[in-house]
Amino acid sequence: MTITAAIVLFAVCWFMTLFVVLPLNLRTQGDEGEVVPGTPAGAPADFRPKRVALITTIWGTSIWAILAAVIIFGGLSIRDLDPWKSVRPQPILTDQQ
Repeated sequence: MTITAAIVLFAVCWFMTLFVVLPLNLRTQGDEGEVVPGTPAGAPADFRPKRVALITTIWGTSIWAILAAVIIFGGLSIRDLDPWKSVRPQPILTDQQ
């Protein structure tokens, strides 16, 4: 895995984890009964971005490390994910052909 691939994989893992973490323990202004004028009732009442970023970073890094280890050490290949066996090995070309 190249450095660029590792960075892209980390970004994907981090943002996917962020979208899972954002709605956890969400209290809306409508739930609290104090809607600030000009905002929807579904807006967060007490949003803590540092806490969300910390939880996302911890879980995202853990997920990234597992995926990177599987990719680097070859525990999983594209053929393992192909239940219909549609991915065929490429023929080996020699100088005689």
